[in-house]
Amino acid sequence: MAGKRIVLDVLKGETVSPPPLWMMRQAGRYLPEYRETRKRAGSFLDLCYDPDLAVEVTLQPIERFGFDASILFSDILVVPNALGRDVRFEEGRGPILKPIMAAEIAALNGDVFHVNLEPVYETVRRLRAKLPDETTLLGFCGAPWTVATYMIAGHGTPDQGPARLFAYREPDAFARLLKVLADHSAAYLIRQIEAGADAVQIFDSWSGVLDEPSFEAFCVEPVAEIVRQVKAAHPDVPVIGFPKGAGERYRDYRKKTGIAGLGLDWTVPLSMAKELQREGAVQGNLDPLRLVAGGKALADGVDAILKTLGGGPLIFNLGHGITPETPVAHVEAMVKMVRSHR
Repeated sequence: MAGKRIVLDVLKGETVSPPPLWMMRQAGRYLPEYRETRKRAGSFLDLCYDPDLAVEVTLQPIERFGFDASILFSDILVVPNALGRDVRFEEGRGPILKPIMAAEIAALNGDVFHVNLEPVYETVRRLRAKLPDETTLLGFCGAPWTVATYMIAGHGTPDQGPARLFAYREPDAFARLLKVLADHSAAYLIRQIEAGADAVQIFDSWSGVLDEPSFEAFCVEPVAEIVRQVKAAHPDVPVIGFPKGAGERYRDYRKKTGIAGLGLDWTVPLSMAKELQREGAVQGNLDPLRLVAGGKALADGVDAILKTLGGGPLIFNLGHGITPETPVAHVEAMVKMVRSHR
């Protein structure tokens, strides 16, 4: 059916064969055309905030591979940036922020939040106008815990020790920070939906470093609050949650947060993924390094996922973002394998 957005069908719990397909970080450095656009942009944040260029790079993987979903090109750290925190990206080091102190949390400025993010909303509007009718447009944000880890440490760390320590030592201040981030992230997603996003994804890239009570307080509760606010404004728009590294805690994450689709990282056993799929759509979960390796490693990984999960509501994806060294030919091979599944 022309114009049918099958990703949305799957998020409603339907089984589609072959399953719809997209990749996290599909607009990225593995594509030569992205690298050319990135050079023209200046800084990474300039690329995120320039609607002309952000639209260009978002469309590149759609034009090349015909993915079933297109995800807005942006970054999770535009939220603290829009709240007045300094954010920059350094080659080889990633994001650098001025670490936030407990006393500075009250000064986070939401007054100009949407003004600062207007270029992102303009990008979404243009994308919905330019994308093929059948392509689902995904908006996104970072989960409050993951965004907070960067705000507190000032950069990525292997175990997010600075944020965990801050949360234990300054529980009230940390709770305030999560609340500010949850409320503004929800408002950000709602504006993306109003600009044309069909569904939204919440990335909790660092949920796997927390103990059980911290996971509940820092990951589950803030995401549940975002979902509640988004659903209050747009009850029919599905939310995908991706709590990377959650392990056993994936089991009740959907029920506790209210998400429609559950993004699975590559460490989730397919037997467990099959159980999770009984409750609704799952998304994932090919190891990105199988895509780098290609050949038998790729074919075996794709085949196992399709055999185990292809009979239920599945959005085929990687178990995390595509890596820059991935050969384009391997992506083409993966798309062909998934598309030919019956």
